[in-house]
Amino acid sequence: MISIYLVIAVLLAYLFGSIPTAVWLGQAFYGVDVREYGSGNAGATNTFRVLGPRAGSIVMFVDIFKGWTATNLAYLIELGQNTSDVQFVNFQLALGVIAVIGHLFPVFAGFRGGKGVATLCGMILAIHTPAALVCVSVFIIILLTTHYVSLSSISAGFAFPFSLAFIFKTTIPSVLLYGIAICILLLITHQKNIERLLKGHESKIYLFKKKSKEKE
Repeated sequence: MISIYLVIAVLLAYLFGSIPTAVWLGQAFYGVDVREYGSGNAGATNTFRVLGPRAGSIVMFVDIFKGWTATNLAYLIELGQNTSDVQFVNFQLALGVIAVIGHLFPVFAGFRGGKGVATLCGMILAIHTPAALVCVSVFIIILLTTHYVSLSSISAGFAFPFSLAFIFKTTIPSVLLYGIAICILLLITHQKNIERLLKGHESKIYLFKKKSKEKE
């Protein structure tokens, strides 16, 4: 029998993920829809590009919090049934993925969302904090040296399964499989970015340099 707590957790995870932080913030405080500018994505990276570092930072932290909160809804499921440690992690993985789906296809923004990188980061933070810190470190290093957010995101994503396998030596197969799935998802959602990187046409982001809006 499906627990009512499970149903509620799944619904809330999707709704949390569907909160279009970039869209709402842009419309409320800047009078623009970030999806009409830059890359056309409703995420932290495009917000940095279109609205500047302050707005981009807010969107990034809120989107991370969305993923973290949705993933920790697994504690709600525990209220309705006894779970082993592995089952609990699997519930966390499932709810985090649902939140990412919500971010990609948000019900509150016409199902036009972002790429889910920050939400994925929140999910990783909830499931394995040390590995998340490794990913964040990789992201920051790549960003500060290349100024390519897309390359930083992909590199950080690949750092997750590698850190799990070789640094933290996790024994939960589903977490490793999830890490590999993250790599595949990032490659899929960043196809256009990868093409631009190879051609040398990818936009750079300078965190401390204010950017003006340039409609493509």
